[in-house]
Amino acid sequence: MKKISRRSFVSQSSAMLAAGMTPACITPEPKQEAELKQENQTSILVDRANRDNPAEGLKRENIIITDIKVTPLSYKHDGEFLWRCAGLYVWKSDAALVQVFTNKGIVGIAEGSPYRGPDKLKAYTDKYITPLLKGANVFDVDFLTNNQGHNSVAEGAWAGVNNALWDVVGKAKGVPVYKLLSNSSDPSDKVKIYASGGVSHAWYDKGDEALIEEALKHKEAGYDTFKFRNGTSWKYSGLTMQQYIPILERLRQAVGPDFKLVIEKFPWKFETIINELCPVLEELKFYWYEEPVSWMDPASLEQHIAINEAMPSVMVSGGESWWNRHQVRPYVAAKAMNIIQTDANLSGITEGWHIGQTIHQYGQLYCPHNWVGGLTTIANVHLVAGVPCGHMCELNQTYNPLKWEIFKDPYPIENGILTIPDKPGFGVELIDNIEKKFPWVPGPYYKRNPVYEGLDLPIWWS
Repeated sequence: MKKISRRSFVSQSSAMLAAGMTPACITPEPKQEAELKQENQTSILVDRANRDNPAEGLKRENIIITDIKVTPLSYKHDGEFLWRCAGLYVWKSDAALVQVFTNKGIVGIAEGSPYRGPDKLKAYTDKYITPLLKGANVFDVDFLTNNQGHNSVAEGAWAGVNNALWDVVGKAKGVPVYKLLSNSSDPSDKVKIYASGGVSHAWYDKGDEALIEEALKHKEAGYDTFKFRNGTSWKYSGLTMQQYIPILERLRQAVGPDFKLVIEKFPWKFETIINELCPVLEELKFYWYEEPVSWMDPASLEQHIAINEAMPSVMVSGGESWWNRHQVRPYVAAKAMNIIQTDANLSGITEGWHIGQTIHQYGQLYCPHNWVGGLTTIANVHLVAGVPCGHMCELNQTYNPLKWEIFKDPYPIENGILTIPDKPGFGVELIDNIEKKFPWVPGPYYKRNPVYEGLDLPIWWS
């Protein structure tokens, strides 16, 4: 073996260093763990801004789906009701835990919409999805599971699996999902949350006082935005628009001029909305008006445009029941809606990413519907943080332990701001024995308001 002098070694080493190389026998200075982690994440995320699909450009690994499991979960409330709205009494909360297992031991978690029936989602997944996807590579997530559903159960089932696959991909890359989705090199880990409630105030029992009291409670908790619905049945309580408008005026006065108020869909005629309600919402400086008319009405697009034009400073939102970008595009292109509210538990994260690009293209905002539990929230907040039009995320304020008590370390929320943990995937772990703590309770989550028994009143919006 040829001997190398110290002078030759130093000379060669200097040349190698100048060329950006490190001699094998020189040990570099140790880097801090956080610095190495940041470098790793940056290398994974580089040059992905112009992709056509969210997983495009990620280096493939041999991570194969070995099984998919859907576990229905429930929380049964012991009291009179969890929440109520119109003629509806809600007595339990459900979740549809999806777990994707892989050959590398990585397990992804998420859910599809529990409103589609967790037991139905399980049956559909067991029969159709699991046999089809076993043996597939998780890095084909955009093509394996994107927007496959053609009925309500299929939509929820495929969306749940798509969301769980993204958790696997994030864990495999050691990167939070929102960073994989974002075109930004340094997306924020902060997501603004708004307090969503206003469902239980009964007009037959001082509902006006209850509504104002709830708004003030959320303001005191640090939220700056509150959304409310129509409370219990107007028809039963004899409430009219002439009686309701002074309540809105008192609500605005109580919360102050800077607190954002949002009103959700009510069963009013289009003429009543345009001529009576819109001028009041504009005068009281509401933040947005959600789904003023049904998107299934043939005149929906034109009516949304008219409502939006009638309120120059109040935004119009909708789309919580949609599941793809093609439903969204006409409404944002025509400025019929300023805020789109598609939910990851119907769209899945992949299609949610495409929806986000479409919304951004037309200069509007993304603010997902997010009314159920934590398994849906983890997907929706990563979408908000991961698309360029992400605005804020809804958070159900009714009591539901399936929201955060299913995780060992839930996402922290302070003063209406949720911080996404700097952990791979969705960054959460399930508690032990989750099936025993929240065993599945069959049946629909709602009952008829007992006050209406014997009366000819609909159970839904009335």
